[in-house]
Amino acid sequence: MRIRPISLPSLTEEIADRIAGMPRDSWTRVAFDGAPAARPQDLADALTEPLRLRGRAVLRVSAWDFLRPASLRFEYGRTDPDAFYDDWLDTGGLTREVLAPLDPGGSGKILPSLWDTTTDRATRAPYVTMPPGGVLLLDGALLLGRWLPFDLTVHLRLSPAALARRTAPETRWTLPAYERYEQEADPESTADLVVRVDDPRHPAIAIP
Repeated sequence: MRIRPISLPSLTEEIADRIAGMPRDSWTRVAFDGAPAARPQDLADALTEPLRLRGRAVLRVSAWDFLRPASLRFEYGRTDPDAFYDDWLDTGGLTREVLAPLDPGGSGKILPSLWDTTTDRATRAPYVTMPPGGVLLLDGALLLGRWLPFDLTVHLRLSPAALARRTAPETRWTLPAYERYEQEADPESTADLVVRVDDPRHPAIAIP
């Protein structure tokens, strides 16, 4: 595997060009996958304006707004890494409310958020209709290997040492889940694009 260093602005423009080059007669669902320490939401946010300048409507959604209620997430305790891996994300809700409506022939009607983990209640967000050719930019963690219907996947990879170093002390209990993710989902091999972000100021694209 070759590593190609790239600046943050060039990375944003390169990904924006790739997305904008996808068919305009259907919706495009893009996942930005990475541990919170990799900050996938920053890259997704950075692409919003470049895509709009390329004539694409954009909707930003976070998988963190599609977690299960606390009673299900914490059934085995608040710091169980296997529960974090298997049970926290409401894949059914995310598929039903966000991804499936953007299938070919879908309604385009999306619920941008489902569950507020602070209040542990439904967000009651209004539905949003994506125009034809619109782009969904979804950020989250542990998204690959779940058979979620994405059109493009971008994995932000941290080495185990960098992940441990940059993970907040109160969430280091999640590290075994990311180790399991590397072994079971193998995101570096399955993602369409892998960006190494051990040094967030100097990303690099991994080329098979």
